[in-house]
Amino acid sequence: MTLSRSFRLSPLVAGIIVAVLQTGVIGYMVESRAAILRNGADIRLKTSPVDPRDLLRGDYVILSYPISTISKSIVTGDIAPDGTRARLSVRLKPDADGLWNATEARFADMAPENGSVILRTLPFVFNTYGAGEMPDTLFVQYGLERYYVPEGEGRALENARNAEELEVEARVSHDGTPQIARLLLRGEPVYDEPLY
Repeated sequence: MTLSRSFRLSPLVAGIIVAVLQTGVIGYMVESRAAILRNGADIRLKTSPVDPRDLLRGDYVILSYPISTISKSIVTGDIAPDGTRARLSVRLKPDADGLWNATEARFADMAPENGSVILRTLPFVFNTYGAGEMPDTLFVQYGLERYYVPEGEGRALENARNAEELEVEARVSHDGTPQIARLLLRGEPVYDEPLY
């Protein structure tokens, strides 16, 4: 004799399970960001002017950094295969002014070194344009390119960014993920990112 059972969850139990899973996912995302801000390595970055056609859109400021332009002269090791999605590990070291600059980049993980921090870029399509060799410059992003501000307060930050008077203090996790911690206007804090 064969017994077959069909298992069905009541709608209430299914709803509770879905709510718990959604809450867990959102909690994980918030805590991941907060953990970087609590425990990450501190770095200070100079911002670069952005093409004026990309000014404030809504309630955020577009940020660009000198570390987003990677010269092939600092790339070590093997290059990624042509046309693939790749990530760079970028070693940053501070200069005499306390601003962090890219000193080495690699398409693979890098070993930690005293006095340096390693950032991981966001994935990008690596293309040699059929030449089979590294382009002279790679333009990368780290996830630090937007900063949300209260409505109507972005214009002063854009002007400061374009005048090269705006800096960003960021924290970097052990796996190379950065998070903006603070904006500095002429060296003075203007926005602090809360943990939660």
